[in-house]
Amino acid sequence: MKLKAYFISGLGADKKAFQKIKLPAGYEPVFLDWIPPQKNESLTSYARRFSSLIKSDDAFILIGLSFGGMVASEIARLRMPMKTIIISSLASSTELPWYFKQAGKIGLHKAVPVKFLKAGTVIKNIMGVASKEDKAIIYNYARTADPGMVRWSLNAIVNWDQPDRLPGIVHLHGSNDRMLPLKYTHPDFVIKGGGHLMIFNKADEVNKILNEVLSVN
Repeated sequence: MKLKAYFISGLGADKKAFQKIKLPAGYEPVFLDWIPPQKNESLTSYARRFSSLIKSDDAFILIGLSFGGMVASEIARLRMPMKTIIISSLASSTELPWYFKQAGKIGLHKAVPVKFLKAGTVIKNIMGVASKEDKAIIYNYARTADPGMVRWSLNAIVNWDQPDRLPGIVHLHGSNDRMLPLKYTHPDFVIKGGGHLMIFNKADEVNKILNEVLSVN
């Protein structure tokens, strides 16, 4: 029987975020959809509810992208997956850039209009994208991302309080990530030249690492 691999996409994204990811033999991909957050819900509380989407008690692994990686790291504390892999993400709240933390303290994130945060040109600059394919991904996100989910996630991220990195988490990060700069993180694998969208434009390198980490002997 194949081992289930539960995928959690980045905020506002869906399973298409993983369209270029290829797992080694022996794994069955299962893509989890976002659930609506409750008012003022913490990231930890949200992850607890989200974990109910994993119905079976059978062994499984988690793979989380960006915000989905933060959720995955919280779920891993509750459900004990065989392995947790996070991509372009953070393993604990101590890896949040200082300006995220400062924004949370003074409430700056609440003052920024969601329309501005969803603006394609703004996201494109933060993500550091250049190719037509990457730009298309960004503008699709800007068009489809739920404003309420975006607002909630910002609040959940800047107020995330999980200082301890869970042992065993495997972290992949890009050297040129502008959204979550490498210098604040402690990844196990660094992909040279990778930005926040490296799961698309550095997919071959990401897949090579996944194959190394997940290959069944």
